[in-house]
Amino acid sequence: MTVVKSPLSDQDRKTTGDALQGALVDLIDLSLLAKQVHWNVIGPRFRSIHLQLDEVVDTARLHSDTVAERASAIGVTPDGRPGTVASTSGIDTVTDGWVKDTEVVEIMVAALDATITRMRERIGATEQPDPVSQDIIIGITADLEKFHWMFQAENA
Repeated sequence: MTVVKSPLSDQDRKTTGDALQGALVDLIDLSLLAKQVHWNVIGPRFRSIHLQLDEVVDTARLHSDTVAERASAIGVTPDGRPGTVASTSGIDTVTDGWVKDTEVVEIMVAALDATITRMRERIGATEQPDPVSQDIIIGITADLEKFHWMFQAENA
């Protein structure tokens, strides 16, 4: 059942909806992973990395809401349930317990790299069917790439 009608064709809506859904689960998972290591980071750079992780969490949460609302606007129901996120995210899990600041940086670089790679695929997938959604994904990717650069510089 589609309650919200979209000017997109059914195929374009499906392609775009799949891209937005993938972005949603990756952003939710990124925020959860960043918060997990935020709570458990230890080491001499604790404070600076702790604060940097909050920025990632805030940005991922803001963008996940934007993505979910865009999906709704084109008539696709977003799915951010824990089981969906766990089974479809492209980000590796993180172990529990304390995590050294240098390892947190490596975890974040890998998580951001995985997310950015998938976002760039979504940029290509949405180019023709929905440039509006593509523009949203481009903006998200730019923000993630900035974090990626900053975390890489932490361990350089």
